[in-house]
Amino acid sequence: MLNLAISGAAGRMGGRLIDLGSSDDDFKIVAAVESAQHPKIGADAGMESGIGEIGVPFAVGYPDNVDVIIDFSHPAGALSAVEYCLKNQRPLVMATTGLEDETVEMIKSAGHEIPIVWAPSMSLAVNLTMKLVETAGLALKDHSTGVDVEILERHHRFKADAPSGTALKFGEIVANAMELSNHQHGREGMIGERPRNEIGYHAIRTGDNPGQHTIVFGMLGETIELKVAASNRDCYAAGALAAAKYVAKQRPGLYNMYDVLGLN
Repeated sequence: MLNLAISGAAGRMGGRLIDLGSSDDDFKIVAAVESAQHPKIGADAGMESGIGEIGVPFAVGYPDNVDVIIDFSHPAGALSAVEYCLKNQRPLVMATTGLEDETVEMIKSAGHEIPIVWAPSMSLAVNLTMKLVETAGLALKDHSTGVDVEILERHHRFKADAPSGTALKFGEIVANAMELSNHQHGREGMIGERPRNEIGYHAIRTGDNPGQHTIVFGMLGETIELKVAASNRDCYAAGALAAAKYVAKQRPGLYNMYDVLGLN
């Protein structure tokens, strides 16, 4: 059994991790970490998540008996999680997006000393779709009429970063497969004809949408659309828990969900 610490435990994803993690026999939740200013500090994490008392309060720090950490918090919380794991040699699942450059560089460096699963999305379906997007991009790279690639993403009104980390990852995959260099975020005004080397991004924020991505490959006379959508947040929580089980057994290094799912 792995002693699990959840960073960002009072958030929407944190609540689903507490729920699913508590019902998984491979885990014992030993820490529910939040910022010092959070109003729920001291409250039982299980009670707040709707599963009943688990004897783990929301707290600022990590106990000594942590085996693995899942960070689903915010940029400041992510930095603290990386610092703790590096100092105490603990494996880490990094699921927070919109990271500061300092944190990104620290994660890359920390991968030389500790095992880290780092991915913009923990969803099985999203990562399988990424493989399909890569396959499509490579196949269409030299299409005779040219290919216009657009990435549309929808998320809930509370999401802080745009476009999503997942959308940016889709764009990175397309750019590498098709050798496209221009990333265009939205359009307005008399912008002229669409450049051939462009990837377009469009971020939609509405209601409580947990996540939806559509990658459009537009050609003259035909179109391919690859769409992946979540109906709730459990897919991300289940993926993060699978990543935690995986990373706890690995040597130091940077891993992604392709590794967790055996797609590499």
